[in-house]
Amino acid sequence: MSDDSQASPQTRALETVADLMCLAARTAPKARGADNLHIVIVRGEDKAKVTERMRAIALADEVPFFARDAANCDAAPLVVLIGTRIGPLGIPHCGFCGHKNCEECAKAGGRCAYNAGDLGIAIGSAVAVAAAHHADCRIMFSFGKSAIEVGLLPPDIAIAFGIPLSATGKNPFFDRK
Repeated sequence: MSDDSQASPQTRALETVADLMCLAARTAPKARGADNLHIVIVRGEDKAKVTERMRAIALADEVPFFARDAANCDAAPLVVLIGTRIGPLGIPHCGFCGHKNCEECAKAGGRCAYNAGDLGIAIGSAVAVAAAHHADCRIMFSFGKSAIEVGLLPPDIAIAFGIPLSATGKNPFFDRK
């Protein structure tokens, strides 16, 4: 018989998977070895604050998928949140940001393409860990955007994505309405 005050085996396993996801994201390859990532596990009141903001955005901006995603995150015990700072890396002969060089990108307030690329690689590494451990997950722009807006991340984090995790009989992130 299980004690209600203790987490279920599935929730404890998700905590471990989330820790491993954070490790995978942190050690993922990064351009010039520059680690601009901020990685946290969100649960409890912080998660509720973000999902409340998601619902507000859904209503105010008429984007219903924010509300759908909020419901998914409410049902998930935790969310891995990965964001990146934005700053030129000084990579010569690049221009992927749309500017001639890093100096022009910075002057124009542009965003270094490598920062977003590194974020994507880190997220891919994290979800690979979730998949390897059979934890259901979904990458959500809506959670990351809302987390930035409620101040859950440092002010220099410009792009973020949330990855809610679930361990139930049916993947709640599949066949969503």
